[in-house]
Amino acid sequence: MTTDKDDKKAQASPLLLDQQLCFALYSANLALHKLYRQLLAQLDLTYPQYLVMLVLWERDDVTVSDIGERLFLDSATLTPLLKRLEAAGLVNRQRSRKDERQVAVTLTDQGRELRHKAVGLPQAVSCAAACDVDRMQALKKELEALRDSLNG
Repeated sequence: MTTDKDDKKAQASPLLLDQQLCFALYSANLALHKLYRQLLAQLDLTYPQYLVMLVLWERDDVTVSDIGERLFLDSATLTPLLKRLEAAGLVNRQRSRKDERQVAVTLTDQGRELRHKAVGLPQAVSCAAACDVDRMQALKKELEALRDSLNG
């Protein structure tokens, strides 16, 4: 049971772990990644690979730089991810027909088929989080606003 003295102490010390937004986000992120690791095991994908697949399921035939922009990742991080997805038979990488300096990424038939297996993941996450769709969307918007503010 907390006392008024405990509450005053917490307010007086901004460096307490439980006072940190960063720790709340970090620990929630750890829990979310643990859940996704379990859910994505059936698809044989890692969480970053899943994010790339989400981008491609939205719009196929995009450049590595377009994927990086959507996911806030640089090409040095994306290239090994894409190589693993290509080795798994889910994507193809080739020089863009529009600009040879760019690498275009397209889904294979196997990559497109995997989408059908992934359809239930958002609902599974929502159930595990005990959040309805409205609450999940509100949280998402708040986090996007925070991200945008921090990115300036």
